[in-house]
Amino acid sequence: MAHPGTAHKYTKGLIAFEHASPPSSTSPQPHIILWIGGLTDGLLTVPYPSLIASSLPLTWSLAEVLLTSSYSGWGTGSLARDATELGECVAHFKKLRPGKKIVLMGHSTGCQDIMEYLLGKGNEAREKVDGIILQGGVSDREAWEDYYKEGERRKQLDDAIAMARELVDKGKGEEVLSPESNPVIKDMGGPLNAYRAYSLLAKGGDDDYFSSDLSDQHFRNTFGRIPDTTTVMFLLGAEDPYVPASIDRAALLERWTRIIREGGGVVNSITGGVVPGAHHNLDGDPEEVVQDLVGRVVGFVFALGLEMTWNI
Repeated sequence: MAHPGTAHKYTKGLIAFEHASPPSSTSPQPHIILWIGGLTDGLLTVPYPSLIASSLPLTWSLAEVLLTSSYSGWGTGSLARDATELGECVAHFKKLRPGKKIVLMGHSTGCQDIMEYLLGKGNEAREKVDGIILQGGVSDREAWEDYYKEGERRKQLDDAIAMARELVDKGKGEEVLSPESNPVIKDMGGPLNAYRAYSLLAKGGDDDYFSSDLSDQHFRNTFGRIPDTTTVMFLLGAEDPYVPASIDRAALLERWTRIIREGGGVVNSITGGVVPGAHHNLDGDPEEVVQDLVGRVVGFVFALGLEMTWNI
């Protein structure tokens, strides 16, 4: 199937694919959502961004961002590198469309990328964005702990973390791990280096932004630092298989929302929240579930365009 649009080369070797606007569009320079996928994702690998693009108001468009970490590149990458490249992409569109709004929408690890963009090292020098949408922002660590939670399997997980940490501590974080070294490493896929394995699996690893067992004080140093100029919306599938059944999804989103607001930030909790019937990336979900998510995103940018505040 053909997908008409524009490929923006925002830095050497990387593009952002902007879905074509409807023929009746009268806005030659629309506001834009920059969509960032998760581990193994690339251009057009997740279906719902195309549906969002075709449903947006004529004053908005959506572009899917290709990173070095896309497809199989995730296992030897880092959130820091992703945030740097995302910064180049945002700067490209800021220059191309001065005065227009920019929203970052992450799916899965794309959510961690957004958090790193806003809060990680060097964030002060990066361009500000008007909003962020965190869809399927789950904890890789808790997902793997849930999958490898008992007996010999839990020992395999602990051994994988210890092996990765030992290499990182020896300055060998870039060393690619053998899939035969541990069943967890084999299940994760690859190529996968020690640094990224530790980052994804260990408590306090660089990817560990969304774990439910982190303290409020920890979250005050992450969510609590999101600036009040960037409106936040959470979207988490009620049937997301990567969230352990023991976790109350609505309560977790309410906790993050409270901490953001205590820090002076703004959260859209009217259209945001737990999406009934939704799985991780909604692929294969019923049309009404997908349209629910699409409608929430459209409502978010519509309100942002009217400069409405949803901090209620």
